[in-house]
Amino acid sequence: MNFDLTLIAELLLLGSCTGFLAGLLGIGGGMLMVPFITLILDTRGIGAGLGVKMAIATSMSTILFTSLSSVRAHHRRGAVRWDLVRTLAPGIVIGSLVAGAGVFALLKGQALALVFGLFVAFSATQMLLDKKPKPTRQMPGAAGRVAAGSVIGFISGLVGAGGGFISVPFMTWCNVAIHNAVATSAALGFPIALASTVGYVIGGWSLDTGLPGALGYLWLPALGVIASASVLTAPLGAHTAHAMNVAQLKRVFALVLYGLAAYMLNKALRG
Repeated sequence: MNFDLTLIAELLLLGSCTGFLAGLLGIGGGMLMVPFITLILDTRGIGAGLGVKMAIATSMSTILFTSLSSVRAHHRRGAVRWDLVRTLAPGIVIGSLVAGAGVFALLKGQALALVFGLFVAFSATQMLLDKKPKPTRQMPGAAGRVAAGSVIGFISGLVGAGGGFISVPFMTWCNVAIHNAVATSAALGFPIALASTVGYVIGGWSLDTGLPGALGYLWLPALGVIASASVLTAPLGAHTAHAMNVAQLKRVFALVLYGLAAYMLNKALRG
């Protein structure tokens, strides 16, 4: 596969959009990246089974960079709840490693596409409903946060997302202010991405994809291009998040997610 100018342009555009959304909504960008990377690989001769896995792994690895970029912008505004980061991160690392190093390698690409499509549809529905929490509900204790982190990390590791679609609703459900939840989710994206990426490399160490620049399930050239663009636009998204009401944007984005979910479900069923 030649890394031509058209491919570079596609990946730069993808990285710019996902980086902005990472900063704006506290997501890692996987909801957008995985379907589009799958499509890019599919049009260049990589089968859906392997393409979905490589898209998920590559998407997750880019969050290492978008998370650091967006969290710096949020931290300057004092929005990151570092107390929550410290208590959720241990469970996140455990869940992400189990998903990336074990379950991910065992599941077929079509099964992962199905899981991803259903997860994106669920996330879009949560965005549209935007349910308000009971005013008395609070974050769970230490053991509950480890358990919650493990679930967030495990699901994120399977679908290549930074966890924002689980952690933001979870924290707002526990009456954490939305701007704090978005900022804290951005910070949690780094341990999720680090543990999952390590897991993908371990799980795919002996895999021969036939794709130049691949390391296990990671497509390193795409990672470099997407990350370069996303780190530039993530701070812009974070700045925008503090300057606007994102409720309307979430509803529009939810409709986009339904379309992407339908694409991934179609890939799973056809596979």
